[in-house]
Amino acid sequence: MSTIKFQDLQKDDKPLLDSYFHSAYYENSHFNFTNLFMWREPYRIQWAEEDGILFMTCEWEGELMALQPFCDSAKYEEAITKFAAHFDHMGKPLVFMGIEKHFADALEAYSDAKFEIEEDRDNWDYVYLAEKLITLSGRKLHSKKNHLNAFRKLYPEAEYLPITADIITACKIELNNWYKMRVQDEANDPFIGWERKAILEVLNDFDYFGLKGGAIRLDNRIIAFTFGEPLNLDTAVIHVEKADPDIRGAYPAINQGFVEHAWSTMTYINREEDMGHEGLRKAKESYKPEKMVEKFNARMK
Repeated sequence: MSTIKFQDLQKDDKPLLDSYFHSAYYENSHFNFTNLFMWREPYRIQWAEEDGILFMTCEWEGELMALQPFCDSAKYEEAITKFAAHFDHMGKPLVFMGIEKHFADALEAYSDAKFEIEEDRDNWDYVYLAEKLITLSGRKLHSKKNHLNAFRKLYPEAEYLPITADIITACKIELNNWYKMRVQDEANDPFIGWERKAILEVLNDFDYFGLKGGAIRLDNRIIAFTFGEPLNLDTAVIHVEKADPDIRGAYPAINQGFVEHAWSTMTYINREEDMGHEGLRKAKESYKPEKMVEKFNARMK
């Protein structure tokens, strides 16, 4: 069996990849073009299309890994077999990362090989009811409502704005301010620099990616901004959220404002994973997720 002919992910690939991501109900926040494009360089993301199957791979610290194939589930066995042959040709063990439960089940049922499958809790997505993020009603979200009310009381002149061309430059300035503060605290974290570069790329071509964005302006500067897009029929995914940490309530304000203004017709909001960071996990859990999107890793035995 011939190897799969992969190519580097590029911006012009968006229409084709979108057609695969939109062809089924995927819940994994990574399964959209914007997310993969933003992280294509550090993870060396590549793709190939063969016989109605979208194959994707990534690489980290020298380990080659496969994403689950994007295709009709009836083609899963064919796709797994092709991936196995490709990885064997490369002299690498077949490893899948970040797969959804239904594909993990397909690996369990695969007849030609056995897979060791494990949960990847650090990369589970946090999913919230949009209505609850807008109203912040109930005892469990009382502290969030207090922070939001404090922000509105302290800064009544603050205004929410959708991201349009006329404020993108101001958003970039806020991003650079955020980056300078984070670098001081976590100088050895390479992801901070990669994330800054990725966000700038998206902001520089915002309309092309088909995103919605929101920002808060206070005293003629942007103090918070965010952007996201539909992930599936009833869920929006939030790719980025940045705010001035020295302004009390800025994060709750942009979180609530964006969902209210951009995603009130959606049922769910996917706010991605915590990556095993204790502080991030605490913050995401504090908003009381409605559900988690489980992800798994698998290795052929």
